[in-house]
Amino acid sequence: MLKRLLAALLLCMPVVPAHAATPAAHIIEPGDTLWAIARRYHLEVDELQQWNGFTSDTVLRPDGAVRLSPAEQTWPDWSTWSETITAAEANGDPTKACPVPVLSLRRVWVKYLDFNGVVHDGSLIVNRSIVPATKRAFALLYQWRFPIMVMEPVSRNMPELTDRTVLTSGYECRTVAGTTKWSQHAYGLAIDVNPRQNPMIKGDYLDPPHSEPWIPRAPYRTGMIHGSGAELAFTTNGFSWGGRWQSLKDYMHFSPNNL
Repeated sequence: MLKRLLAALLLCMPVVPAHAATPAAHIIEPGDTLWAIARRYHLEVDELQQWNGFTSDTVLRPDGAVRLSPAEQTWPDWSTWSETITAAEANGDPTKACPVPVLSLRRVWVKYLDFNGVVHDGSLIVNRSIVPATKRAFALLYQWRFPIMVMEPVSRNMPELTDRTVLTSGYECRTVAGTTKWSQHAYGLAIDVNPRQNPMIKGDYLDPPHSEPWIPRAPYRTGMIHGSGAELAFTTNGFSWGGRWQSLKDYMHFSPNNL
């Protein structure tokens, strides 16, 4: 009986044909196991462990990426630090009237994994009150191998970038679109993660533009955030997620005050 059950389960599991091109990474979905991923791509479990720096205790997290070929670099240890910034660094124009003083802001540096499987040091500016929570959230994203398209400094991390709407970032001295009300970003109390893959959707309005392929949320694709997936890196550290809002969906957006 047990043998028949195991045989039936094996028949039900999708396997990538041997002649099919193997993608660079597999994006983890709920229920995935390293054994099932290895079988799907005709690989060995110990190969996946070696290429990804996994151990026998590693727990696969939905939205994370599993490399399917050897990495060009060893997996660097997590590191993070924060630093003060100047008004010019924060706003470009030191005389610009913004709702928080620059002394209340900090630049936070974190390691992150990009869409090509390369690790970078990236930064974002946030209110100093959420610096510890921000560090903890990005530490989990890094531990879970969640890919981030790009963070500052763009000149080093993606010098060919021309569309800055795809940046994972925090502070920005701006109002809510279409209003005169300050955005939570203007207080340093909001973080947007992979905006292109996690757009804000309100009726027919889509931000950033050209994010139509990511409106359907059922697929698990590189950089997308799902409930009980990458969302948990932030929501377990005191943030709320715009992907759970009812009046609109802002899948990129995390803030400690649910605004």
